[in-house]
Amino acid sequence: MRELHIRVLAGVFVVAGVLSWAGARLWNSIGTLPSVPLAAPIVLALIAVVLLSTALSLRARLKAQRERRPEAKGVDPLMAARAVVFGQASALVAALVAGMYGGTGVFLLESLDIPARRDQAIYAGFSVLAGIAVIASALFLEHVCKLPEDDDDHNGTGAAPAA
Repeated sequence: MRELHIRVLAGVFVVAGVLSWAGARLWNSIGTLPSVPLAAPIVLALIAVVLLSTALSLRARLKAQRERRPEAKGVDPLMAARAVVFGQASALVAALVAGMYGGTGVFLLESLDIPARRDQAIYAGFSVLAGIAVIASALFLEHVCKLPEDDDDHNGTGAAPAA
């Protein structure tokens, strides 16, 4: 499984932000700008909490397994792989959504004197922060589930049958 890179996430965030800012300017010149939903930062924050709790649970179970505690519950490799894939997908979507709301929020900064636009800018700002929390939680989950390097295979001193 390939590791998720911050550069990719930052690129998605920036491109989505620029396109969203341009789209908001265009949409506002044609008619009324769609509102930023209050549920956006809440949903992103819930996803971040789920990812973080999964990472902390897996980290505790893996630590107990490494210390060979008798009460340690094993970690199913397939379940860990699914968790990492969920984290990576969540991070990519969060980068896209945070970029979209970030671009819209930057556009809304021009009209903070209007109370409705100010509220929308605040919701957009919280959405960006919650999106960053999702990305951080997903990267932490990926770090927790990363397999340690197997030194025996890399230095050529693996067990070979004697002749």
